Amino acid sequence: MTLTVAEIKAFKPGSKPYKRADAKGLYLEVFANGSKLWRWKYRIANKEKRLALGAWPEVSLSEARDLRDAARRQLSEGIDPSLQRKKAKATAQFEAANTFGAIGAEYIEKKMVGDGRAEGTLKKARWFLDLLKPAIGKMPITDVDPQMLLAVLRKLEAKGNYETAKKCRSFASRVFRYAIWTGRGEHDPASTLRGALVTPKAKHYAAILEPTKLGALLRAIESYDGHPVTKFALLIAPHIFVRPGELRHAEWGEFDLDAAIWRIPAGKMKARRPHAVPLSRQVLSHLRELHQLSANGAFVFPSFYTAKRPMSENTINAAFRRMGFSKDEVTAHGLRATASTLLNESGKWNPDAIERALAHGDSDAVRGAYSRGNYWDERVKMAQWWSDHLDQLKQGGEVVRFRKQRDGA
Repeated sequence: MTLTVAEIKAFKPGSKPYKRADAKGLYLEVFANGSKLWRWKYRIANKEKRLALGAWPEVSLSEARDLRDAARRQLSEGIDPSLQRKKAKATAQFEAANTFGAIGAEYIEKKMVGDGRAEGTLKKARWFLDLLKPAIGKMPITDVDPQMLLAVLRKLEAKGNYETAKKCRSFASRVFRYAIWTGRGEHDPASTLRGALVTPKAKHYAAILEPTKLGALLRAIESYDGHPVTKFALLIAPHIFVRPGELRHAEWGEFDLDAAIWRIPAGKMKARRPHAVPLSRQVLSHLRELHQLSANGAFVFPSFYTAKRPMSENTINAAFRRMGFSKDEVTAHGLRATASTLLNESGKWNPDAIERALAHGDSDAVRGAYSRGNYWDERVKMAQWWSDHLDQLKQGGEVVRFRKQRDGA
């Protein structure tokens, strides 16, 4: 005898659970709380086992029979349906924990943080992950193919964000490789997309390259009446050749004012290598004055609101705008181009020494900054010459046109 829908509806709960058989091992178990669950009883390797097939009426009588028949076919092929279900569940759990989004977040928090990447770099990585998440974040990382990733990147390109699309592809590639290294990935679909994206035009930061205009900027800085910490940042920035982010994140513990040197740790440098900056007399004077304002905190240039954070990345550029200089005239980053151009035009300094001052050259360790091969002695002289030259331009002194050849330090 097999069950009918009418019979199933008529089954009432008892004080104890009871079973009602259908056919070929399928039965319905009725519980005291009124629930009715489908089970299938079978034998494999001389052991009796049971497989849950769902609850009635969510799983109808015909559906329960179909599930039973599918399990019987697995059994006939030597597959244990119960074990197969456990494997499928484990696989699903594994894939849920190994989505692109989950592994991307792990890569940032374990690999990048573990490698000591700068906070700004970590912030950008999290942003790239957020851009990729809506399309592929919930997908098992092994299921993401080149076309899926390309579709995301094309949407960024359609908005004109060519550089962002390029960097997202690079970030995705690092996540895929990390998955491979940790045994959860099989291939890197992002690597096949090299050359598929629009190449962004090189970005040039606005910079003042005329000595007379530079003098005008320095005089405007001298007259700046904004926040004192901002003014010191403006006074110091033209004299040294660091990137704006490196300046903002400067900490007092990195400075040896007696030795006139600023040692920047690798974690704060773009190239992930430590860098040493010689300090001129003018810069030392500004730093000693500034020390009276910000010595209570770690940061040399603290935020207006809390000493626990550095100055905002827009502070210096906003000050330039307040002084009347447009974004097409000068930027904080453009001060590096100003120094590079005018130092090279002076003909007084080895171009390699200038490159090292800009942290474009290789450096294995801070101690390397003192070796002759890293032009340390020449860089010390160059830093002082540059500050003296800026003072002359600020005072409106006679502008001497430099010869292109190097005259020697």
